Amino acid sequence: MRESCRIVAEVLRLLKGALRPGVTTKELDKLAEEFILMQGGEPAFKGYGFDKNNLYPASICTSVDDEVVHGIPGGRPLHEGEIVSVDVGVRKNGYYGDGAWTFEVGRVREDKLRLMRVTEESLYKGIEQARAGKHVRDISAAVQQHVESAGFSVVRDLVGHGVGKNLHEEPPIPNFVDSTSSPKLKSGMTIAIEPMVNAGTFRVRVDADGWTVRTHDGQPSAHFEHTVLVTENAPEILTR
Repeated sequence: MRESCRIVAEVLRLLKGALRPGVTTKELDKLAEEFILMQGGEPAFKGYGFDKNNLYPASICTSVDDEVVHGIPGGRPLHEGEIVSVDVGVRKNGYYGDGAWTFEVGRVREDKLRLMRVTEESLYKGIEQARAGKHVRDISAAVQQHVESAGFSVVRDLVGHGVGKNLHEEPPIPNFVDSTSSPKLKSGMTIAIEPMVNAGTFRVRVDADGWTVRTHDGQPSAHFEHTVLVTENAPEILTR
């Protein structure tokens, strides 16, 4: 898993350097896929899905401005002032890594920068709680409190997850506290913590492509994700 997660982190670093106005998300996807394959990995997202007639067609997800997650790379160039969330999954030797980061394209408005900053901070607030003996709700509460105290909202329809021999495993890792059971965290667990934070309402909708999730009110969204190893002491961020 450390090896798969290392590749995820290096892809995100590679794409950060390639992001600029005029670049298409399809070009970013091609760059990511080539790098993953060169490292002996497989793109975890390509061909993923439960509907055999609509499997995910790309190697990364690129979600721009009001797109929350699962945006499909395409031919539209990125524009100055946009923000883009890049989600990367890698499988190598039977194990998965998963991570995401939101990047600015050129010069970006202060309100978008603040949204990104608060979302990233909330990720680390959540990770701090990922210790043996704590519960999933401790992660959820830390993320939600930080986000909502800043005046933003956490998406309810999508959550983090366990990750290991499968891309998505138990337990779910919500970014908000709900009434469902909250598993106890144990040393050796590997989980993907991924706050998805909207500037406006937490409500989202899915585009006609069956994949792209966007904010219901058209306001921007940010997404940050790390795969984390739970230990008896400080959690280890595998996709750092």
